[in-house]
Amino acid sequence: MTVLVTGCAGFIGFQVCRILLDDGQRVEGLDNLNDAYDIRLKEWRLRELKSYSKFRFRKLDISDYAALRTVFASNEEGESPPFDSVVNLGARAGVQQSVADPWLYYQANTVGTLNLLEASREFEVKKFLLASTSSVYGADTPRPFKEDSETNRPLSPYAASKKAAETLLYTYHHLYGLDVSVLRYFTVYGPSGRPDMSIFKFVRAVAEGQTITIFGDGRQERDFTYVDDVGRGTVAALKPLGYQVINLGAGRPVVLAEVISIIEKCLKRRARIAYAPSHPADVQATWAD
Repeated sequence: MTVLVTGCAGFIGFQVCRILLDDGQRVEGLDNLNDAYDIRLKEWRLRELKSYSKFRFRKLDISDYAALRTVFASNEEGESPPFDSVVNLGARAGVQQSVADPWLYYQANTVGTLNLLEASREFEVKKFLLASTSSVYGADTPRPFKEDSETNRPLSPYAASKKAAETLLYTYHHLYGLDVSVLRYFTVYGPSGRPDMSIFKFVRAVAEGQTITIFGDGRQERDFTYVDDVGRGTVAALKPLGYQVINLGAGRPVVLAEVISIIEKCLKRRARIAYAPSHPADVQATWAD
């Protein structure tokens, strides 16, 4: 199998690529290596992937359709599709950051997805997987979140851009018979995680004696999900499903204050905490059914 993985140098993309490569699949990795966070972390992940003989990397922005189409065209052999599957993990992530620059998020998350769908349609790729987010559920969704719950009231441009991408996938499934998996990830954490995510920031702050800023009272709940589980779930969702939306979460929401307490015990250091008003783009709690 040959799989195109966008965002291959990202936190989850890296893990998905490793699982596919360890299973003997060929992986074509795309990433624009942007500076959303320290580029050295992405470069380290990329070096790890380049040690596999069946991995090929191209530095490319999926919002550039002309460049993206070239990847599909150059990989085509005879009448066969250039890729067996497309796994779109290339995205701009982050709720609060998206409020500051919503254009950037729509360009990467929505236009980028549309470009990949168009290329997949033209070159007859059969399977398309989109990494979406629990943020699409909004603030008023009954918990635990079910895949058929309403998602029409996203609180942030990030969530809205992912919801828009989800609807595009259904359209391409309906019109062209594309087999689609939409995976809604729930607060992924683990080794080599994004430095802007809560657990990474909490660990670093406690270890280095810095102050943790909590937006709200610390009673927010998140359904933290380990990256290895998310990676395996993503690869499992590459099987034929027609059109399917799938929550990938642990099903065990944890209070942020408890997370900080666990980190304090592990590091044997007290956290310094400053509280700030809740951000209107953040939900109070997430919980995957």
